[in-house]
Amino acid sequence: MAWIALLIAGLGEVGGVISLKLSEGFTKLKPSIFTLLFGSISFFMLSLSLKVLPVGTAYAIWTGIGSAGSVLIGMYWFKEPKNRMQLVLISCVVISVVGLRVAEG
Repeated sequence: MAWIALLIAGLGEVGGVISLKLSEGFTKLKPSIFTLLFGSISFFMLSLSLKVLPVGTAYAIWTGIGSAGSVLIGMYWFKEPKNRMQLVLISCVVISVVGLRVAEG
């Protein structure tokens, strides 16, 4: 259950960062509300996962999901620049997250 909570926390982190971008510095109400909502969900679910998982592993996976997801959505949705090296490096982050999950069991 802790791993599911951590996955939800990571996805909440992605939602929070994307909403933050859409809020344009908290000048738009709906995205600003979603930023706070997703951020709260993310931290709450992370706190649940930390009851069971080691803090270093959980934090690394949480930030890995957040950063990889945000970069990929930014490239796709916001048409941010992308190149082969960025995709290779994001793949390394994803592989590292999966590796940490496998190592913890």
